[in-house]
Amino acid sequence: MSLKIHPKAKALIFDLDGTLSDSLPVHIETWNKVGKILGFTFDPQIVFELTGRPTIEFAQRIANDFKLNTDPAEIVRLKQEIFHNSMEYIVPVKEVIAVVLENYGKLPLAVGTGASRRSAELQLKALEILELFDAVVTADDVKNHKPKPETFLKCAEILKVSPVECQVFEDGVLGIKAAEKAGMIVTDVRPFINYGNWASKIRD
Repeated sequence: MSLKIHPKAKALIFDLDGTLSDSLPVHIETWNKVGKILGFTFDPQIVFELTGRPTIEFAQRIANDFKLNTDPAEIVRLKQEIFHNSMEYIVPVKEVIAVVLENYGKLPLAVGTGASRRSAELQLKALEILELFDAVVTADDVKNHKPKPETFLKCAEILKVSPVECQVFEDGVLGIKAAEKAGMIVTDVRPFINYGNWASKIRD
């Protein structure tokens, strides 16, 4: 069983975290480190509930859940500083990267992510695939984040391809909803990927 390109697809759009980049263990460990600094125990389930949303929303959720006096913006700064210094631990999701490499130069390619531009570019550079994409749309580029369709619609606009002819590869529930709302062809990559026991336990 492998990921397939839909016969009607004229452009491919990829989520980043958990789709192109097996970064979720790094995100979780980063949040664990933030928790040790600020005095809370991070619940990994939050990652799966909010995957696709900007980091500020994670920070606001954590500040509320743990009644922290720390400004959510400071939580974001701390989290991003630790994460951005952890790029050596980022590994590719080989099954999805293979789709990118196979279709580079054949179809327009874009990344549509809830990550910040700096985070997205650092990860794509670490994976050595940044130059393969015609567009990278991040949390910094839209006002309405996943599950709203704006991220993916902006990708289609830049690629100059009708949304109904774009195929989206996603692992997050919010991202899948966003792609569906955009009227795009949606491929849930999770059945094709071995994330490891840590992911299945958290998702259950």
